[in-house]
Amino acid sequence: MTTLSKSKQDVYVTVGRRKRATARVRLTQGSGNITVNDKAVEVYCYSDDLYNTAVAPLKEVDMLKDVDITVRVSGGGPNGQSVAISHGIARALQKMNADHRAPLKKAGFIKRDPRQKERKKVGQPGARKKFQFSKR
Repeated sequence: MTTLSKSKQDVYVTVGRRKRATARVRLTQGSGNITVNDKAVEVYCYSDDLYNTAVAPLKEVDMLKDVDITVRVSGGGPNGQSVAISHGIARALQKMNADHRAPLKKAGFIKRDPRQKERKKVGQPGARKKFQFSKR
C-alpha cells in the first residue's frame, strides 16, 4: 500500500467575491510576497485606498510579512476586485488558522457583501429612474 506524502508547505486555496469580481487566492507560508495577476499588489492596486483594502485582513492579524499570496482576479472594476481579494485572503487566513476567525469576523472580512446591481425595468430608463411625467 502506498501512502501519499504530505508536502512540507501547506497551500490554502479560497475564492473571494464582490459584485461581478472573483478572486482566486492561494496562500502559503513565506516572506510576504503578494502577486495579483502576475504583478505586485502595489502595482495592480494602484491607489493607496485599493491597496489598503486588499491587504486589510493581513494587517488585522499581523501576518503581512509571514505569508506568500498568489491571486487571480477577474471581472468587475478596481474597487470590487480589491474587496474580492480581501475576502479571499480572509477566507484563506481562516482556513490556515481557526484562531484568526474571531478578529477577521469582528472586522467584517469573512462575510461576503451581498449587494448586487439592480436590473433595469421595462418602460424606464434605468433601475429606479422614471421618464418625466407629463399630464397634458
